[in-house]
Amino acid sequence: MAKGYSVFLILKHALRPGTPWPEAWRKAEPKPNYDIIIIGGGGHGLATAYYLAKNHGVKNIAVLEKSYIGSGNVGRNTTIIRSNYMLGANTAFFEKSMQMWEGLSQELGFNLMVSHRGQMVLGVSPGQMDGLARRGNTMRLNGIDAELFDRKEVEKELPYLDFSKEARFPIWGGLLQPRAGTVRHDAVAWGYARAASALGVDFIENCEVTGILKSGNRVTGVQTSRGKILSDKIGIAVAGHSSQVARMAGLKLPVESHLLQAFVTEPVKPMVHHVVSWGAELFYLSQSDKGGMVFGGHIDGFNNYTQRGQFTKVKEIMECAVTLIPFMARLRLLRHWAGIQDMTPDGSPFICTTPVDGLYLNGGWCYQGFKATPASGLTFAHTIAMGEAHELNKGFELDRMMRGDTLDEHGTGLRDYRQ
Repeated sequence: MAKGYSVFLILKHALRPGTPWPEAWRKAEPKPNYDIIIIGGGGHGLATAYYLAKNHGVKNIAVLEKSYIGSGNVGRNTTIIRSNYMLGANTAFFEKSMQMWEGLSQELGFNLMVSHRGQMVLGVSPGQMDGLARRGNTMRLNGIDAELFDRKEVEKELPYLDFSKEARFPIWGGLLQPRAGTVRHDAVAWGYARAASALGVDFIENCEVTGILKSGNRVTGVQTSRGKILSDKIGIAVAGHSSQVARMAGLKLPVESHLLQAFVTEPVKPMVHHVVSWGAELFYLSQSDKGGMVFGGHIDGFNNYTQRGQFTKVKEIMECAVTLIPFMARLRLLRHWAGIQDMTPDGSPFICTTPVDGLYLNGGWCYQGFKATPASGLTFAHTIAMGEAHELNKGFELDRMMRGDTLDEHGTGLRDYRQ
């Protein structure tokens, strides 16, 4: 049970409907000056504020959100967590995030509904199975759980897939990470917000940043829809709007903004007990606690801020769903949405200082932002507080493209490792 929400409190509201619930976090008015400003009230911004207060003792922090806390991608995603990466910086980073997920409900005092149901990545050719074996070996060498399955073992675990002779993409086997799974996305926002608020962090909602103030090459604050707020340390954590906000400080990022669509069906009885990913095309699916099938695929493929997905991508993802899992053809679609996300040249993020003094960047997450939330907040808080990278985010510098130190997971194996 989350702190502040005891059985007696729940009974009180059950017996006295209409009684106001206590606020989960303080709704602050902006102060003239803060030690640190975090732009963006999503998962990464909230986690960063929490770890700044908890680990570094910084109390005078403002999180500025142009809408309401959790209104962006953290409250609208496919909820997957995993650490089945191959490249050094990604392997250590995402495994740290997975370890943090395992104890985060207890730390925050809020049930995040972490479900270690396992992720099965399916191979549809001998070459893909070789790639999965290589990935699994890399994971195990780094102390990460991984099990390679042949076709019969996959059929026993996931009997609802198309194993017929007529299957367009025959399943050869799969790679299972048993500790992977899902987390309740909006609970992550609420949990971090409550915990950070208890440590003194100010959350200022409906406060859009319209400009970044500078003196020479150093930031001095931000101009917002609610007035000027001063600070000599500013962190950007705004998902698909990273390039727009950075441009306010005269910084051009190697980032494009794209739409990623996701879908939820009507609820049905429990059938899918894993997260399922597919090697024939970028497609991933899990079943929520409410019974709906939650799934998605590739980005729409062109720069866009509309948050309205294109029908061609809807059609492609539905074809993937029905081809892999035939019973999906009988389900009604309940809702679908498109989130704006950063895409970098190598598909990996930035958590780093920038050429502008006092300005810090957390962005470029591509397909993998939600699962990184705890480690992202931990390392970004360290970077802001200490002025240098944490050991885990040293590979996520802004200038790595110029140095040729890319982290291209897309080029190391199956097409679907970025979701």
